[in-house]
Amino acid sequence: AGLVGQRLLRSGDAEAEAAREALTIPRPTDPAAPLPPGADLEVDGLSSFTTPNKDFYRVDTALRVPRLDATTWRMRIHGRGVERELELDYRDLLDRELIERDITLTCVSNQVGGPYVGNARWIGVPLAELLREAGVRPPSEGGPADQLVARSAEGMTLGSPVETVMDGRDAMLAVGMNGEPLPFRNGFPVRMVVPGLYGYVSACKWLSELELTTFDDFDVYWVERDWAAEAPIKTQSRIDTPRGFATIGAGTVPVAGVAWAQHTGIERVEVRVDGGEWQEAQLAPAPSEDTWRQWRWDWEAEAGSHRLEVRATDRSGETQTEERVGTVPDGATGWHSAVVTVE
Repeated sequence: AGLVGQRLLRSGDAEAEAAREALTIPRPTDPAAPLPPGADLEVDGLSSFTTPNKDFYRVDTALRVPRLDATTWRMRIHGRGVERELELDYRDLLDRELIERDITLTCVSNQVGGPYVGNARWIGVPLAELLREAGVRPPSEGGPADQLVARSAEGMTLGSPVETVMDGRDAMLAVGMNGEPLPFRNGFPVRMVVPGLYGYVSACKWLSELELTTFDDFDVYWVERDWAAEAPIKTQSRIDTPRGFATIGAGTVPVAGVAWAQHTGIERVEVRVDGGEWQEAQLAPAPSEDTWRQWRWDWEAEAGSHRLEVRATDRSGETQTEERVGTVPDGATGWHSAVVTVE
C-alpha cells in the first residue's frame, strides 16, 4: 500500500509540475513601475532588493510541499455578509484584471536580525475587488464579518481583519512571483499577499477557501496556540554586512542592511558604534511603502573589537524600541547588533 501510495503521489506530482510548466501568466493590466534608480545599493554582502524565488524564505507547517494541479484547482468565497457566493477556478483568476506590485513579506517568527523576510514582485487579483463582487462590506460600512479566514489545501487556517484587506492596500490573491507562476514551495497555484501583516495572519499558501466570519466566532490555527489574532508588522532593521563576529580590515568599511515597515514605510535609519552617537545612514529609494529599503553607512573603522547597532524610524514617526522581546505573541522587537573585530 505504501509503495502504491508513493507511486500515485509521484504521478500526481508529475502532472502538477507539467501543468505549471505549461502556464504563462498574462501581462498585468496594472504593472509595477520600474524600480527607482539606486533601489539596490549593490554592496557586497547586502541582500538584493528583489529576493530570488529560490532564496525566498519558507515557513509553514506542511510536512510535504503540496503540488496542486492548476487545471483542477478551485476555491470558494462564502460566509457572513456574503450576498453572492463565488466559485473560482485558476482560469477565472487569470482572465481577470491583474495587478503587479513589489511587496516585502515577513514571518512573525523572525527574530531580531533574522532571515525570515524577503521582497518579491507579485502578480495577482485584487482581493478587495473579489470580496466586493461577493457583496462583502467591511465593518466600517456595516458588514457583519470582521475576520477573513483563509484555508489552505493542506489544512492550515489563517485569519485576516476584513477591514485591513479592504482598506485600499494592495492585498491580492497572487498567481505570479518575480515574473513566473508561483513556485510550489511558495504557494502554487494561488496564495494570499497582504502588505503590512505578518504572514501567519495573511499569507495563506495553497489557497482553497475564503470564509467571512468573526474573531469571536472562530480561532484560526496559530491563535489557538496563543499567538495574537491581529498582527501588524513591526518596524525593524537588520545589519547584513559586516556579519557578526567577522574580522575586517581597518579603514573605510561599508555597514549596510535593510529596514522594513510594510504599509507605513521607512523614513530614517541610524547606526552607532560602541554605544556612541547615532549616525544617519544613506537610504536607498523604494518603489512604495510596502517594500523594505536598503541602507548604508560608511564607517572609519579602527583596530579593536566593536559593537555595531542599527535602528529605524518609520514614516509615522515611530522609532524602533531598544526593548528586546521575543516573537510570541505578535513579533519581536529590539535593535539588531553585530560585534566585529577590526585589524
